[in-house]
Amino acid sequence: MSLIDGILLTLLNTVACLALPKLLSVVLSRKSQNTPPSTSAVTSQDSNSEIPSFS
Repeated sequence: MSLIDGILLTLLNTVACLALPKLLSVVLSRKSQNTPPSTSAVTSQDSNSEIPSFS
């Protein structure tokens, strides 16, 4: 492999490593925006329960 081939492969790998994560984040954020939000309600337990003190 010649020096030019090595430089071109290095540049190609650099571009791929910099561009692919950004591209994936854009695609995945669009996919998560299209899903409807969850409608499940969070119920809390008894708020009057006492918290034990260990001091």
